[in-house]
Amino acid sequence: MNAAKRSVRNDEPLAYPKFKTHFSEFIGIGANGHLWVDGVDTVELAKKFGTPLYVWSENQLRHNFRRFRDAWEAEYPKVEVLFANKSNNGLAIRHIMNQEGAGGDAFGYNELYFALLAGADPKKTVLNGSNKGDEELELAIANGVCINIDAMDELDRIDRVAKRMGATDVELGIRVKLILNPLKKRFGAAMHGDGSMQEQALSHKWGMTIDETCILVKRIAKMNGLRLTELHYHLSRMGNEARDFAIMAREMIEWTAKVRDRTGFTPEAIDIGGGWTFGRKGGTGPAGADDESAATFEEYAKAVCRAIKEECAKRKLTLPTLKMEPGRSLSGNMGIALGRVGSIKRHPTKTWVNVDMSSNFLPHVNFAHWYFPIVVANRATAKGTDVVDVVGPLCSSDELGVKRKLPKLNRDDLLAFLDAGGYQESVAGRFNAQCMPAAILVSGKNAEVVSERETVGDVMRRFRVPPRLLAKSQAIKSKVSSRY
Repeated sequence: MNAAKRSVRNDEPLAYPKFKTHFSEFIGIGANGHLWVDGVDTVELAKKFGTPLYVWSENQLRHNFRRFRDAWEAEYPKVEVLFANKSNNGLAIRHIMNQEGAGGDAFGYNELYFALLAGADPKKTVLNGSNKGDEELELAIANGVCINIDAMDELDRIDRVAKRMGATDVELGIRVKLILNPLKKRFGAAMHGDGSMQEQALSHKWGMTIDETCILVKRIAKMNGLRLTELHYHLSRMGNEARDFAIMAREMIEWTAKVRDRTGFTPEAIDIGGGWTFGRKGGTGPAGADDESAATFEEYAKAVCRAIKEECAKRKLTLPTLKMEPGRSLSGNMGIALGRVGSIKRHPTKTWVNVDMSSNFLPHVNFAHWYFPIVVANRATAKGTDVVDVVGPLCSSDELGVKRKLPKLNRDDLLAFLDAGGYQESVAGRFNAQCMPAAILVSGKNAEVVSERETVGDVMRRFRVPPRLLAKSQAIKSKVSSRY
């Protein structure tokens, strides 16, 4: 029986809205010419909750997960979809993923704690990371979460913690460092520095060599209470073509066969990580490269599963359980970021449109020249006539959209940045002491706060002034006052 069908599966039908223009299944232009998220007008959301504002579509997330799951289950007998919590680690988002039967990928103590607090299934959750602390190892071991080893000394630390806790069945994986020779001359987004996809993959900090992997396999086999179940790899979103991921998956099976031949051990699962893309007409993502030519979920599944099946047959391996860790491909287009237009500066050679949204809250604009499609939410059908730079209020260039063709804008217009559901709130910063925006979850006509808007007090709460500095300031103040 398919592994996914043994687990929680939500097949409650979704009510799909009808828009004049669809940007995704649940985000589009309504009959009044405004941008809508499901059954809610974004103009009304901005009035009620203020800006800047994140807005998530619950049903878009559910739709994306089901389509991704179904695409892989149509091609492969044993599939587990683990949502990359880091892409959007809100508790409400994790609850939705739990209800859909998704597992989870967590980095660090807090991310794992949040997932477990929200009820994620520990048996479908993995803990990744290159420098895990004892505290997060304890949390994983206590809850039966699979730990993917990513350093040679990590095994001894896991063994020590497990013994101290009296744990007798600790599930482990090994994160490997593939060679990826076929990607030597393939170039894409610079997600891990400069160079080809192979050069980037070899230069990042994660993964164990084949020799290290085999040493770990042999050592684990001699340890009581530790059980190795999987090999893991994450290519990342360096490209948007299915063949790159098929190359990676094929090499995962090659490594599985090498490990078997050198150690006698065959993992029951391979986890091929994330980096899966989604595209849209006009582009999105790094430099806007993810247009309608980007691979679909179905194309990824066909190419990758074919490569795995062919390689397993060639190597005389039983098909392993296949795990994936989609993040932005599920959460990205469920969300928008809303910003209110303020001052507009028109110079002979350039026009700057200032908004209260910033690159603090859309941090990917500073990463691989990320492109967010922009829609004028209160006049979404208006034709673009002006070429402008959309900028935020920070003491930096704070460019949110350069040379964008938009309608002639006025103060108080509302701009929506599409595809902001993944890696924006979770990566957001506080340069210039900005307060984090609220996030609203929309389902049908319901709109509910799932992240509270920060206050100045929230931002200042972590700062402290040592008593000696307070005393010195008071002394100086007293001296100045005594002169008058």
